[in-house]
Amino acid sequence: MQSVILFGNGGHCKSCIEVIETSGFYKIKGIIVHPNDSSKKFMEYKVIGNDKNLDDTFCNEDIALICIGQIKSAEPRMRIFKMLQEKNLPLVTVKSKFSIISKYAIIKKGTIVMHNAIINAGSNIGLNCILNTNSLVEHDAKVGNHCHISTGAILNGGAEIGDECFIGSGAVIREGVKIGDKSIISSGKIVMSDLPSGTIFK
Repeated sequence: MQSVILFGNGGHCKSCIEVIETSGFYKIKGIIVHPNDSSKKFMEYKVIGNDKNLDDTFCNEDIALICIGQIKSAEPRMRIFKMLQEKNLPLVTVKSKFSIISKYAIIKKGTIVMHNAIINAGSNIGLNCILNTNSLVEHDAKVGNHCHISTGAILNGGAEIGDECFIGSGAVIREGVKIGDKSIISSGKIVMSDLPSGTIFK
């Protein structure tokens, strides 16, 4: 099994650990925390470093997963993503064994697909995304980089989500609708028409 190092020690990281442990593909080497965090352990895993001592933490065979949650702003996940790229540290794509993912779907590096998510044929998921529990990405839908598709959200066929978007729990995006970059769709909302970049849909 490949050795994976996790970034972050909040609630989302707990869910990521659950997915990784049940996948059987990776072993968790340890957790990277914020430099001001003095934690020694998180759940059953050792805190092995922080953002400032990565060079002493990674081995050649290690891979990384960003386990910081994304509510509204993608900035914290993007900051870590950029840092890992600058240091040429590889990111893993994690897929729950309880998810359903078409062999005709594209899922890019750094993305995690949580339990019971469904990713259908022709869909395209960007870098460093969260496809959360019970989310549905239908055929030919597109999700940009650094997005969070929350629990139970539905992207219908051909919908397009721009970069750095947050789609709240239970939200429904109508087929073919395009949502611009950096938009926030609140929980339970139904989006029936295109939205420009920077929209906050409450």
